[in-house]
Amino acid sequence: MASGKIEWKTVFSFRSAAFTFIGVLLAVIGLQGFMVPNNFLDGGVTGLSILMSSYAKFHISLWLLIFNIPFLIVGYHKISRTFGVQALIAMLLLSAGMYFIDIPVFTNDKVLIAIFGGFFIGLGIGCVIRGGGVIDGFEVIAQYTERKSAFTAGEIILALNTLMIIFAALRFGIETGMYSILVYFTAMKTSDYVVDGFEEYTALNIISKESEQIKSEIVNNFHKAVTVYKGERGFLPGSYQAKADCDIIMTVVTRLEIHRIKVAVAEIDSEAFIFVNSIKEVKGGIVRRNNRTNA
Repeated sequence: MASGKIEWKTVFSFRSAAFTFIGVLLAVIGLQGFMVPNNFLDGGVTGLSILMSSYAKFHISLWLLIFNIPFLIVGYHKISRTFGVQALIAMLLLSAGMYFIDIPVFTNDKVLIAIFGGFFIGLGIGCVIRGGGVIDGFEVIAQYTERKSAFTAGEIILALNTLMIIFAALRFGIETGMYSILVYFTAMKTSDYVVDGFEEYTALNIISKESEQIKSEIVNNFHKAVTVYKGERGFLPGSYQAKADCDIIMTVVTRLEIHRIKVAVAEIDSEAFIFVNSIKEVKGGIVRRNNRTNA
């Protein structure tokens, strides 16, 4: 069950309000300026609303409200009441923006429509998520269903949007369905960059008999913090003794720093074992401070 307390300071904070308003405006630009006039879908509730407005000639803003209400109820009761309120505000603003704001059509070129429509929608979705809410109910049901099933949120959203694009192809033609796939992936990647940041972090793990020298190189020359795990090295013919203790050096770097550190490690120990882990998010420590210094 969701938390019983609504954090109103969070709901009406400047950060939340700014990201939500900017995100909604960008989404309205993407929908009205590119997608809706050309029946291009991006998946989710917005795609479903575009599809339904072609059958029943109600304004798309009404469809957005109708389809989002059930997801709002689920989000409010099952995820977080604060989240539910923030999502409600974002969805109401999106519906109002679609009804009251008139954005001219920017282009009739289908490739540009697919790319820039998805780009603006993705920016909007990402900004609203950064503000604490969502403008598409599919995100809500995916998060809730993920807790109750063996499927991830990404797999659930992909399955729902695949069905959406199939219906779009049946309704508007195969070509529109294919362009809608381009819209969807453009929006998805753009929103990922907005939510996670353009600076991708990676955990670099190093095992070497020259661990002390490598630690010194990373800390003193690259100005990166390191964490050292104590491990036990297995048997490698001709290189190491069986069951010898070893240091496992872990440091968090950006994608621009990986190659430089690998080269430096190879110069110290050409037989060093290096493995890399992707990191979804990094917060705290000296990572941000170092990046500002190096910028």
